[in-house]
Amino acid sequence: MVDTLIKGGLIFDGTGSEPFEADIGISGDRIAFINKKAKVKSQSPSVTRRGEKSEVSANRVIDAKGLAVSPGFIDTHAHSEFTLLADHRAEGKISQGITTEIDGNCGLSAAPLYGEALKQREEDLMELGIVERWTTFKGYFDILGKGIALNFVTLVGHGNLRACVAGYEDKALNNNEIKKMQALLKEAIKEGAIGLSTGLIYPPGVYSTTEELINLFRPSSFILRPSRLIYTSHMRSEGDKLLESIEEIIRIGRKAGVNIHISHMKTSGKKNWHKIDNAISLIEEARREGIRITCDRYPYTAASTDLDTILPPWVYEGGMKEELKRLKSSEFQEKIKKEILYEYPEIEYWGNVNIASVSSEKNRWMEGKSIAYIARHEDSETVDIFLKILIEEKLRVSAIFASMNEDNLKRFLSLPYVMIGTDSSARSTSGPTYKGKPHPRGFGSFPRFLGRYVRDNGLISMNEAIHKITMLPAKTFGISKRGVLKKGAFADLVVFDYRKIIDRATFDKPFLKPEGIYYVFVNGLSAVWEGELTGINAGRILKHGR
Repeated sequence: MVDTLIKGGLIFDGTGSEPFEADIGISGDRIAFINKKAKVKSQSPSVTRRGEKSEVSANRVIDAKGLAVSPGFIDTHAHSEFTLLADHRAEGKISQGITTEIDGNCGLSAAPLYGEALKQREEDLMELGIVERWTTFKGYFDILGKGIALNFVTLVGHGNLRACVAGYEDKALNNNEIKKMQALLKEAIKEGAIGLSTGLIYPPGVYSTTEELINLFRPSSFILRPSRLIYTSHMRSEGDKLLESIEEIIRIGRKAGVNIHISHMKTSGKKNWHKIDNAISLIEEARREGIRITCDRYPYTAASTDLDTILPPWVYEGGMKEELKRLKSSEFQEKIKKEILYEYPEIEYWGNVNIASVSSEKNRWMEGKSIAYIARHEDSETVDIFLKILIEEKLRVSAIFASMNEDNLKRFLSLPYVMIGTDSSARSTSGPTYKGKPHPRGFGSFPRFLGRYVRDNGLISMNEAIHKITMLPAKTFGISKRGVLKKGAFADLVVFDYRKIIDRATFDKPFLKPEGIYYVFVNGLSAVWEGELTGINAGRILKHGR
């Protein structure tokens, strides 16, 4: 007797092996069996299969003949720590088959959160309607654990550690400050975080040194050995200094003895597209040396982040209030404009920067429009309108940057150590997360990868692709008994039509759900049934990936 029987599907078990036809039984939150010969008699009148002899009884039966059955997809790069508190449904993630996500990326995590770190996040929390406050992961997990749609794994953000200890000052840290950060990191790992992330283009991470990052992994009293932790990085540069940035992360991995992972690996900016061969060579040479290095990537050629990342790093110092003061100062404005125009002199650049979301109603019309278009509309220079938007929106504006190459994207996606990450927060089609024109990757990454790049372009085989988004990330991030279909594993599964699966979300309509995914199970319960979201919150907080 099982709760659900998935009958006759083509099983991609996550290992990368060739698929096979079988029945899968789910009991409670686990896979009870994988059986190539089981027959079924349902105990539910609506799904009774007449004329069959019963070897297995099931409360519900899914006829999966002609469909693929795989482990639930694992999003290796998510930013849902706050949106999941505001809206636990995570419709964009669940609808594309994601059952587990890795959060706390790019140096920003849910905890620790106090002092300057909390002040910097207050606007985000208020805008999402989050009334609770916390300082540690324990406090955060107590709130998040009340119900979420998918499984949640987190890193601890280096930006959090540094901001809690030293604020947003551009300075080298002293030994006492490093020790305080080590203590906070140890506490976060003790409470369940799986490693450390950095965002080295964002404040305060942009002010850190390589030695500071290496030193964080040096305390001997960690609850987990460094070799069992992972260090992920939004590197210092993904364009002009791409190779130097890869060398830095490799050095950290070598010196600290920690597993390393490059977030959203790319060659940004046309003048840097040619660097792909050297970038891959650096990574593969390090892998041959024995350094455990992996990467993730979303299947799009446009990136998305805060609009103010265009500013020179010195403008950020002191936090958002100080940043705004500098932008409003006529003395600093001229210096800022001069540096920006030196870095981005081409008008084409501003035509590839589109506003994704603003906080004010006044500027809502700008969403989906490029800086170049807005400048023409306002009869203004591009850099002037750029600064005006930041000031009027009090820095609370995100943008989409089209700067990458399709051939390079395909090459990265084909590499055996590159996984898929949405680089997106969990959003839904209504409620507090339904706003603006965010990057379509939040609703389309995994179906786009499997449909466009694997099935249609033949980039790699479907079984290799499933391995990339299930077992490989589970192994890389230390997630136990998930990412594989076998008896006793947790019942996170996706049933989809490999002939039809495709993304529908676009930059103009980013909240469209994908096609071809019919059933999604999270810990044995159906989050999607016959193509419709059920609203069931079966997700769990997986501390240390368990």
